[in-house]
Amino acid sequence: MLKISTKFDSPWKDIIERYFPAFMKFFFPKTYKIIDWNSGYEFLDNELQKVVRDAKLGRRLADKLVKVRQTNGQLAILYIHLEVQGQYDENFGERMFVYNYRFFDRYHHPIISLAILGDERKDWHPQSYSFEVGECRLLFEFPVVKLLDYLEHWEKLERSNNLFSIVVQAHLRSLETRRSPNRRLYWKQELFKMLHESRYRRQQILDLFWFMDWILALPTAQELQFNQFVNQYEEKTKVRYVTSIEKRGIEKGLQQGVQQGVQQGKLRNLQENVVAILHVRFKRVPKTLVKQIQTINDTDLLSQWLKEAVVVKSLSHFKQQIGIKI
Repeated sequence: MLKISTKFDSPWKDIIERYFPAFMKFFFPKTYKIIDWNSGYEFLDNELQKVVRDAKLGRRLADKLVKVRQTNGQLAILYIHLEVQGQYDENFGERMFVYNYRFFDRYHHPIISLAILGDERKDWHPQSYSFEVGECRLLFEFPVVKLLDYLEHWEKLERSNNLFSIVVQAHLRSLETRRSPNRRLYWKQELFKMLHESRYRRQQILDLFWFMDWILALPTAQELQFNQFVNQYEEKTKVRYVTSIEKRGIEKGLQQGVQQGVQQGKLRNLQENVVAILHVRFKRVPKTLVKQIQTINDTDLLSQWLKEAVVVKSLSHFKQQIGIKI
């Protein structure tokens, strides 16, 4: 299995906040229609934590609380539960009910509870909570979107103009390729091409790339191949996002390896990484340059060289940047 980050909650939270109307329209179109979008909306993250912080009902991932105004003028509170890494939970329906009545008790406005499940269990579709004691009966129902169900409608995803169609594709490919870095590399390249050829605005493309880049994280070797693919593809198409992507690659991908090398004092690992990047990007690397790199015992300097190796345009430029004459 890939030893990479599978914490999907942060990128999901970010993309929901940036494109909340598109999120609602894609996943919950009926609720989308009753919201007066001209009146705006407000995320209540601090309020969310106050209400649920003492509820010991399991881990919460990427939950959102949003105040909206309905088309009939009334206020409503949307509680969105996003279980992006979730596993089977027999108390899930109860948990949704508990949060619903907690929010209602606090706000005294209609509470709309929505759930998205990003787990891998096909037969798990919790949609209600109920009990009946004597003459008292309670039934609480809530809509659930199961991301796994989109596998049966992949062509529809590909035809959709809603940017969350790409979000779903990336999420599902991340689940599918957890044990296959090469297959993950293939799908990451395919999704990148899809983004590049889309009609989304530049900022939307960059935001979607960050989401895809995060949840389709690759081991170092495949990450280098992907960065090289991006450079070649954008050279060919003459449409470039590469400056931002390379910066992100340093911050998120290869820098992780740098930090591990620094923390563990593995100079050799840093040296090998610099040489490996140069080989991947420029094929032939002079032996004299390799030997020079192998003589460096300064982790900070090697870390800087590693970053330079990722972004320089040529091998000669790399030598110039690090001050080596060979």
